[in-house]
Amino acid sequence: MNFCNQCGEKVTHTIPENDNRLRFICISCDFIHYQNPNIVAGVLPLIIDTDGVEKVLLCRRAIEPRHGFWTLPAGFMENEESLEEAAERESIEEANLKLGQLRLYMVTSLPYISQVYMMYIGQAENTFSPGIETLETQLFTEADIPWDELAFPVVRDTLKNYFSDRAELFSQKTQSNESLGKLTEAEMANFPVHNSSITR
Repeated sequence: MNFCNQCGEKVTHTIPENDNRLRFICISCDFIHYQNPNIVAGVLPLIIDTDGVEKVLLCRRAIEPRHGFWTLPAGFMENEESLEEAAERESIEEANLKLGQLRLYMVTSLPYISQVYMMYIGQAENTFSPGIETLETQLFTEADIPWDELAFPVVRDTLKNYFSDRAELFSQKTQSNESLGKLTEAEMANFPVHNSSITR
């Protein structure tokens, strides 16, 4: 930042009185420009494929950064919307996806780029197509995930946690002779909310 958005004068980068962090401060009107982390909201969508298997939907990015790599529907939260609204909007923009009930699943801090990811999990209708920021949409089982072509570490971690939680649930249901099939709302509600931080 070079100029004050209040009066247009130059700013300095210094620690204000009674503060402990560097801030941009106007040399004319003394306005302090606070800058805070950006929130990214997204979804891990679960969809029943035509073969009857519940799979994960991924989008191949049509924009930078990481053009051509696979990601989950996600993007920056806008003013005047809730986290769920942001996740739903991004799912429509990137995959024309209609979601069911969402549950918070992953919270990941990325302090080195001042971002916080809030990833939800939820089931969606098997009707989707690439949005304007997407080259391709596709359903994947765990065995088919293109791990080396994932766009961001948060996407990788979200998927790994999901398949681990699902495997644990499958193990429990196998012991009780139950069928896993489509996850129920109660089963998703019992998944832990993962809280992590990625430093680089």
